[in-house]
Amino acid sequence: MRALLQRVSRAEVRVDGESVGAIGPGLLVFVAVAPSDDELVAAALATRVVGLRIFPDDAGRTNLSLLDLGGAVLVVSQFTLYADSRRGRRPSFIGAAGPVQGERLYESFCGAVASSGVPLERGRFGADMEVELVNEGPFTVWLDSAELGIESPQAG
Repeated sequence: MRALLQRVSRAEVRVDGESVGAIGPGLLVFVAVAPSDDELVAAALATRVVGLRIFPDDAGRTNLSLLDLGGAVLVVSQFTLYADSRRGRRPSFIGAAGPVQGERLYESFCGAVASSGVPLERGRFGADMEVELVNEGPFTVWLDSAELGIESPQAG
C-alpha cells in the first residue's frame, strides 16, 4: 500500500458538489492498494500513519502524533499513487489493485485508523472527487509499505 500524507489545518472532499467528508486540523491521507496487499498490510500502515510524529510540539519540533494532537484523518482512495510513467506520456496503473480488492483494503485501512480512536472522515471509493485542503507547513510525507518492510506473509 501507498499513502501520501498531508498535514492540514482543514480538508474537505466533495462528490457532485456535496460534502462527503471534512476535517479540521489533522491529516489528509491519500491511499492506494497494490495486488499483493492484504488486511495485515492495511492495519500496519494505519498504525504507522496514526503514530507518525509529524505535528509540532510547544517548542515547534515535530514530536507529536495524531493521537497526541487529537487531530482527525480524512482518507481518500487514490489508485493513481501507483502510476508508472517510465515509458511514454500516458501513465500505466497496472501496479494498482483492482477495484474489489482496492475497496476492501481501503475500508480495512479506514477501520484500523478509526479503531485507534482518531476521528475519521473519508471520501467515496471510486467516485470522481473534489479535494480541497490547506496544507500546513507545507508538510507532506510519502509512505510505501514495501519500503517500510510492511508486507503480507503471502507476498514473501
